[in-house]
Amino acid sequence: NARQCIGSCDVLFVTLDALRYDVAESARQQGRTPCLAQLLAGRPWERRLSPGSFTLPAHQAFFAGFLPVPEAPGLHQRLFAAEFPGSETVGQGTFVYPEATWIEALANRGYHTTCIGGVGFFNQRCALGRVLPGLFQESLWRPEFGVTDPRSTENQVNAALDVISRLPAAQRLCLFLNVSATHQPSCIFLPGATADSTETQAAALAYADAHLGRLVAALARRAPLLAIVCGDHGTLFGEDGHTGHRHPHPLVWTVPYMELQLVSHPSHS
Repeated sequence: NARQCIGSCDVLFVTLDALRYDVAESARQQGRTPCLAQLLAGRPWERRLSPGSFTLPAHQAFFAGFLPVPEAPGLHQRLFAAEFPGSETVGQGTFVYPEATWIEALANRGYHTTCIGGVGFFNQRCALGRVLPGLFQESLWRPEFGVTDPRSTENQVNAALDVISRLPAAQRLCLFLNVSATHQPSCIFLPGATADSTETQAAALAYADAHLGRLVAALARRAPLLAIVCGDHGTLFGEDGHTGHRHPHPLVWTVPYMELQLVSHPSHS
């Protein structure tokens, strides 16, 4: 119930860039992602459909309240929704706001909003790279957060922990983290690999999982936490002749998703 959470809970939104559903679920079943598995509490990843086939449109939709939707037909209540005449996906648990995005809405309600960027659309090096970060009060990006650094998630989480450490305990936080490790080139996370594949992306996810645990633990210690973790889109490794994303393929549209509320510190750290 996002409507009840806002104001009392910190909000964590993590996008695992380009992560395919099948890769995430296989890694969970193999025990390679213990932090994420603990958050899932024994459940599989939820299969959802992304509103975008690459990072920019997916995140523009996410921040406007259009998170990945369940595969099942029908209307599905959203967590966040801008006031919009005729909307059929607003329910009793939806946090509704007049602003264009829920990021701006939380800032206007006293939250400190922070973006820890990852892929190029968050690098603030050009006008387009400033669009998504510009929604936040604080936006951080450094080359060591990017797709080519084999310690990217560690560096991103360290930056996030620094943000957390300097906020007063009573200050509510909305923290967004775009994990770049799962985006190509994921082959840097599998010794000997020279090309990206489902295996290299799974290795990248396992690497990221080891550091995400530190972030979740730190946030859960300071306040109740509303957490959303998902892929923004999938990617193709030669299936049907396609490589990459921005293609209307089921493996691109289908992403792993979880949402949960934590009221106490999880044991994994």
